[in-house]
Amino acid sequence: MHDLSLIRSAPEAFDAGLARRGLPPRSQEILELDAHRRALILETEQTQARRNEASKEIGLKKRQGENADALMAEVARLKDVLPDLEIRLKAAEEGLDQLLATLPNLPADDVPAGSDESGNVERHRFGVPRKFNYAAKQHFDLGEALGMMDFEAAARLSGSRFVVLRNQIARLERALANFMLDLHTTEFGFTEMSVPYLVRDSAVYGTGQLPKFEEDLFRTTRGDWLIPTSEVPLTNLAADQIWAEEELPLRFTAHTPCFRSEAGSAGRDTRGMIRLHQFSKVEMVVVCAPEESDREHERMLTAAQTVLERLELPYRTVTLCTGDMGFAARKTYDIEVWLPGQEAYREISSVSNCGDFQARRMKARCRKAGEKHTRFLHTLNGSGLAVGRALVAVLENYQREDGSIALPSVLHPYMGGLTKIEGAAA
Repeated sequence: MHDLSLIRSAPEAFDAGLARRGLPPRSQEILELDAHRRALILETEQTQARRNEASKEIGLKKRQGENADALMAEVARLKDVLPDLEIRLKAAEEGLDQLLATLPNLPADDVPAGSDESGNVERHRFGVPRKFNYAAKQHFDLGEALGMMDFEAAARLSGSRFVVLRNQIARLERALANFMLDLHTTEFGFTEMSVPYLVRDSAVYGTGQLPKFEEDLFRTTRGDWLIPTSEVPLTNLAADQIWAEEELPLRFTAHTPCFRSEAGSAGRDTRGMIRLHQFSKVEMVVVCAPEESDREHERMLTAAQTVLERLELPYRTVTLCTGDMGFAARKTYDIEVWLPGQEAYREISSVSNCGDFQARRMKARCRKAGEKHTRFLHTLNGSGLAVGRALVAVLENYQREDGSIALPSVLHPYMGGLTKIEGAAA
């Protein structure tokens, strides 16, 4: 959400931030709704105060034997007025909240300007894409030829955009996740978490998926939401609480399935594992004091990049422009891994600093020792990494002409000493 006091004090700056996102100015509309809401608050408080005052006067007059009929009539009238005022106030508050809830976070000053991904700025590259002396295959051709990747069986079970993995490729998926978790917990200080896969409205509202992106989510018949990423439950662990700043930063990581409807992606990546309704991801979340978030952002980026470097997979990192950032982010780095089968870099991680945007929605605050004043926390999230896409990258980058897959040395212990994948499923 947005800080109303800042919009009141600097409406032009707020509109300028929206303009960088490619959005029209909204400060005047917000301030008009805010003024109406504040006027109703004042009127309600004054009406309640007058009712209380008149009730006391009634008691005084009765004790003095004086006629209180006029005051009693006034109290009765005010009693009838108050419910209408409260209804109007609630409607005004909901209208303002609904408007603010649909507006994205404002970009940080150093985010490059741009209307779409063409405005993203490359930060650096790692590794050199391998040159093949044969036509590199895509992951689905490799996996199907090995008999370990089955899209037809998944379609019979669940429809399109699902996959069944078996044997060594299924183990490779698990190995990748375990390697990522071990790296983040032992070298980067993250605490491994196991979290629910179903969450309430308040959780997906808190991280910004609701109300604007409801169509991208899956909902159960009882009204819960399947998590689109473990960012949702991990970040909401801080919700509705005041944290001692001495406890911060909180660093969480979790390996979970993720569920997304992929609304609006018709015709894109229809084959393979790039864009599934259900996929696996190791997520990183940081909750920290405001002055720590820029440093934590760089630290999270390093953690995600280290995964790819240990796997010896070529990648590039870009800073997203204002027109390509996610709704809740104030600054985002995307890491794109090289896929030889597509001859392209494809996103495998987004690492975002959300500032206090999510914390305001979640009412997550912090306080220094000995102080009464509280501040909203800053929250950050990042893929560390998307496990399915990491699997795709390993299959394509480590493929051999005979259809077998060599394995990165860092994964050998996680694969029980296996150094390559070959042969059909048992």
